[in-house]
Amino acid sequence: MLGVCYYPEHWDESRWRTDARRMRELGISFVRIGEFAWSRLEPSRDTFTFEWLDRAINVLHEAGLKVVLGTPTATPPKWLVDECPDIIPYDEQGSPRGFGSRRHYTFSSETWWKESARIVEIVAERYGEHPGIVGWQTDNEYGCHDTTLSWGPEDLKSFKRWLRLRYQSTDQLNEAWGSVFWSMELSSFDDVALPNLTVTEPNPATRLDFWRFHSDQVAAYDKMQCEIIRKHSPDRWVTHNFMGFVSDFDHFKVGDNLDLASWDSYPIGFVEKFPFTEDERNRWAETSHPDIAPYHHDLYRAVGKGRFWVMEQQPGPVNWAPWNPVPKPGMVRLWTWEALAHGADVVSYFRWRQAPFAQEQMHAGLNLPGLDEWSPGGKEAMQVSDELAALGALPETSQAPVALVFDYQSYWSTMIQPQGKDFRYEELCFRWYEALRHLGLNVDFVRPGASLEGYPLVVVPCMTEVTEAVLAELEKAKGVVVIGARTGSRDRNFRIPENLPPGPLGALTGNRVVQVSSLRPGLSDGVSGAVTGHAIRWREYLETSASVLATFDNGDPALTEKGNVLYLACWADADLLAEVLELATKKAGVATLRVPDFIRIRRRGNLVFAFNYGTEDWALPAGAEPVLGERVLKPQAVAAWRA
Repeated sequence: MLGVCYYPEHWDESRWRTDARRMRELGISFVRIGEFAWSRLEPSRDTFTFEWLDRAINVLHEAGLKVVLGTPTATPPKWLVDECPDIIPYDEQGSPRGFGSRRHYTFSSETWWKESARIVEIVAERYGEHPGIVGWQTDNEYGCHDTTLSWGPEDLKSFKRWLRLRYQSTDQLNEAWGSVFWSMELSSFDDVALPNLTVTEPNPATRLDFWRFHSDQVAAYDKMQCEIIRKHSPDRWVTHNFMGFVSDFDHFKVGDNLDLASWDSYPIGFVEKFPFTEDERNRWAETSHPDIAPYHHDLYRAVGKGRFWVMEQQPGPVNWAPWNPVPKPGMVRLWTWEALAHGADVVSYFRWRQAPFAQEQMHAGLNLPGLDEWSPGGKEAMQVSDELAALGALPETSQAPVALVFDYQSYWSTMIQPQGKDFRYEELCFRWYEALRHLGLNVDFVRPGASLEGYPLVVVPCMTEVTEAVLAELEKAKGVVVIGARTGSRDRNFRIPENLPPGPLGALTGNRVVQVSSLRPGLSDGVSGAVTGHAIRWREYLETSASVLATFDNGDPALTEKGNVLYLACWADADLLAEVLELATKKAGVATLRVPDFIRIRRRGNLVFAFNYGTEDWALPAGAEPVLGERVLKPQAVAAWRA
């Protein structure tokens, strides 16, 4: 259940066999290679040097290791960029983003699609039936480094083509975009301009379509690679390694192409990426916040239709965040077990050996740079390997009691028109997830419109557009449903619904939103009744025929109930959110186990795992007899027991 990312092209070939042997000694079973090797595979047009990769795969295979081969499209070589400059992406200011790092391509370039298909076909045909290859990774980290959206001439050309297919006529386009506003009407699809470099805010409907377009491009590009791989490599699985807190494209649509999802887990690095308070950042600097990795494990398990890997697990300090502390002793082991507890098939560490050169030389590996000597993280990986061998096969995961409906388009919509500077969809979903995990609950992410059958509790933190499929599932839901603010606030064309928000959910909730207020930092509105706390950042003014469970200070409805549906008309602070979700669990009959904010519980089959991110000991619940760890859970420790 353990793997590692390896770059044979970075090391003298004389080391390969020793590396492979030591991987096996560590308990490694899977090795990912090749995803950045295009310049070594094809140093110039149609001049191929595959022999080194042939030997590397054979060395790993002969050592009993299973190889995951990456397509090399994340790093087009210099000769290709010089030969085909139209593959280069453009930033929002209209400047080209040049060669010299990675992901320097736009999904909109027809040339890039042809070149990608060409190299993937050649690699897949050569290695597709090699007995050492068990799976494939397409590209690497779509969207990383803000590379989903591009604003260049190739993007404009492709965007116009996408719009023609979507709208058929400029009359329909103008109607959908509300182009009569500010005289933005177009007489031809050739008149379409990119939604950047405008004097003030571009048309939000245009921006949403631009985002949808790019998201569709990513999914279609990935599908092209998957189809080529499957043609030449039958009976092998295909994945893509997604990133944390990257929501610029719909991962569920890419997941439709894949056999399983994978993601790259850098829990400490993501502390700096997420909009935590400075106090939170300092508190979790050396362990990560207890929900960063689990949030993504659960998300990508959904993207992978029940199956996921951690393709890159942080094994020590990283190099790319503003600050890069060393993880506290025990955290690499904890993160590994936590991923397995959330259902990961494999946890693969990045990387085998720390590189002593180039951009990532400050990024830790399982070995110290240039040496055959275990790093602190390598020693913890070895401990996990021994523990896995002793514990035996892990049980299958089962459906959680809670479904969190996650919608990528809501991220785009609220980024386009946040209305309040600090309204961030990802942060809102994360805080709801955090509050549920404080109650000791397993959580499943569910894509919009997917079945909600069997979930006693369903939460929808925010969903700006409620489609017919979403409405149908919410109406069928037999469990308690909790719906958050801004849900149903826009239709498919980014318009306020005629019946006012929550639009299609008006009858289901009994509510109508007549005004909204964004609350700047320091302002809040008290809430009291069946729950207490404060509205921060966002507050809605409701007219309702539903039962009112709690009100704002002025007596307006804050939390309503109609049938099995609760509606929360604000961004809740931590206290209010905790009480709302605890009330919902009681109404749903869901058993909870409230834990300190530094402890997390996760159930996998009949195994219950506990993880301590804090500085204090925590005693396991009465009757828990550990099969892993001790009854008193020390800081940065892991325990598991059967229930």
